[in-house]
Amino acid sequence: MATEEYRWRMAPEGLATRRQLRAMGLRPGGQDVVAELHRPRRRRGPLVAYLYRIDQSKPVRPMTPGRSAALGKAMRARRTCPNCRTDAGYCIPRSLGMCVTCDDIRRERSA
Repeated sequence: MATEEYRWRMAPEGLATRRQLRAMGLRPGGQDVVAELHRPRRRRGPLVAYLYRIDQSKPVRPMTPGRSAALGKAMRARRTCPNCRTDAGYCIPRSLGMCVTCDDIRRERSA
């Protein structure tokens, strides 16, 4: 099925992006993309958002204890510095690969 295209702010009622569905407590639920929303930009190609039908969307699955534990473990791993093995209290920047304190020490030693 060919998807329809709409310009920015011209999409008909009853269609929503994933973020809009999530704000309503819904998810696409396996349905195909119904339309595309194009937002023009200068000097670059347009931004594209995929639209889904609201009436065919399903409710968001509830958070189970297992999913909650897995999410907590993943977030803890993102906060743990691989050098000093401490919880930095924030997600370690991927550009540094270590906490800011360890990166500062590394820069001082190399200078």
